[in-house]
Amino acid sequence: MQIFNALLLTIWVGITIFTSHILGQQAYDWLPTAAAAEAELVGHLFSFLVTLGTIVFLGVGGMIAYSILFYRTAASDRSDAPPIRGNSTLEIVWTVIPILLVIWIASYSYDIYQRMDTLGSLPLAHLHLLESPAYAEMGSQDSQPSDTQPSEQIEVLAKQWAWSFHYPSQNITSTELHLPVNQSVHLVLQSEDVLHGFFVPNFRIKQDIIPNQAIAFQFTPNRVGQYPLYDSQFSGTYFALMQATVYVDTPKQYAQWLAQAATQPPVPAVNSANSEHAQPPSLPVRSHWHTVSPAPPPLVNQ
Repeated sequence: MQIFNALLLTIWVGITIFTSHILGQQAYDWLPTAAAAEAELVGHLFSFLVTLGTIVFLGVGGMIAYSILFYRTAASDRSDAPPIRGNSTLEIVWTVIPILLVIWIASYSYDIYQRMDTLGSLPLAHLHLLESPAYAEMGSQDSQPSDTQPSEQIEVLAKQWAWSFHYPSQNITSTELHLPVNQSVHLVLQSEDVLHGFFVPNFRIKQDIIPNQAIAFQFTPNRVGQYPLYDSQFSGTYFALMQATVYVDTPKQYAQWLAQAATQPPVPAVNSANSEHAQPPSLPVRSHWHTVSPAPPPLVNQ
């Protein structure tokens, strides 16, 4: 019986390790296509969590299945179970192992967060109050310059319910966010009204935007393409319409877009929230519920 149990345990451990490894590798494909350097680090963390979670799931499930198959009492057995009052060794094991796993996960997650460095070389606060939207005008005496200087500083303004992106170097404003590939990009995130959230699933980055604060945000897109930008915070009635497109361009395409946009005069942007709000009600009876009117569409070149 001991040989059978040892053989069964060996087989199950092998199945658990193999299955966990396969699912951990497949986990990379469960997320949207990675399009930023920071996304690769998050992908590694997600794969690690899936692998570890599969090991725990199969380990616990295997123990339960083994107990059901080999320790079932006979249908005619109506006797009471033995009065077991506890097993100190078992309790220590199932307490210490989860604690060590949580510490491991927390340490790895924190290391990934530090390596992503999405807040650049700014002071040690998660939210950074900027005296000016211009990154170059910030007090740089107290903070060391980053090894990789951002190729472009872009001011991101969120409001109910529209995104707008201002490129100070070219004095261009757009409802599209264009970024050069393989170059560190610095954003200054600001909200005009309520709490918003800058979230690009393909970049695996998300940052809350708090009213009356300018928040520095830095990352490096590394895959040419078009990617959706969402508001990750519920910001009111037309929150679902607050979307934009992020274009990661080659350096040549990026320069061409800036030059082309600079030739366009500013005009009010097409805004789905304003269009929907302006439509007459579909029912003749109004609910009289108060609805926040969308902010005026931003003036944009592109």
